[in-house]
Amino acid sequence: MPESSGGREARGAQEPQGARGVRGVRGVKSASRTVALLELLAARGDRPARLDELAEELDVPRSSMYQLLQTLIDCGWVRSDTTGSLYGIGIRALFTGTSYLDSDPHVRLVRPYLDQASDALGETIHLARLDGPDVVYLATRESHEYLRTISRVGRRIPAHAGALGKALLAERPDTELPLPDGPLPALTENTHTSPADLLTDLARVRTRGYSVDREETVTGIAGFGFALRYDSPATDAISCSVPVTRLNEAHEAKVIAVMRETRTKIEGAFPSASGAPDWR
Repeated sequence: MPESSGGREARGAQEPQGARGVRGVRGVKSASRTVALLELLAARGDRPARLDELAEELDVPRSSMYQLLQTLIDCGWVRSDTTGSLYGIGIRALFTGTSYLDSDPHVRLVRPYLDQASDALGETIHLARLDGPDVVYLATRESHEYLRTISRVGRRIPAHAGALGKALLAERPDTELPLPDGPLPALTENTHTSPADLLTDLARVRTRGYSVDREETVTGIAGFGFALRYDSPATDAISCSVPVTRLNEAHEAKVIAVMRETRTKIEGAFPSASGAPDWR
């Protein structure tokens, strides 16, 4: 027999991981549902969703999902097309995202050094932060040689799949890595999908002091990642991405030298007691 709307309500919507029982405090159902919806719409990128899709994905009655969507549209957090049948993330999400970047003291401090590294190398330079099993891009300086039309800021990729994430995972004991159970998802044919292979790579990262991504995130692109140790364990990292067609031994040595020096400058510039809030 099909389940009634009342039964689905009693069971509750799927809650985002961060909203469940934080420090022993029971999550507020309506708030958890709103966060789950916004995260789902954001994850879909340029693929708008229909009402039925969202209700099914979050296990929420169709009527409740419609009311929530209309409320968020009125507030600017969700937008709909002219037919009112397709939904996407709204402009208020952009305002909140840029506020996060503008208010973060680490991002403000690191940006000028990204500019310096970009000028010295002519390659793409990134700053990213570890967030659970993923890294999130916080700033990007595009290559002088190959420009991309889409900024990476806000992009999320699995930490095991690239230079930035591997640099940060290597700062943690193997027993405390924030990785999913079982085989690791592949982004290219070179991505580590075996936890054992990843651990072997992380051991090499710890020995050499930086990570190397040989077309593990994007085919045709190599990356070199350096953890920023102004926090312990490090949560932020910088990297340089280079097309493999331009990567020879001399250029690789220059990239590593410049990025290592950039890390040293950043870590030396960050005050030990800035007076800023110590965000969790």
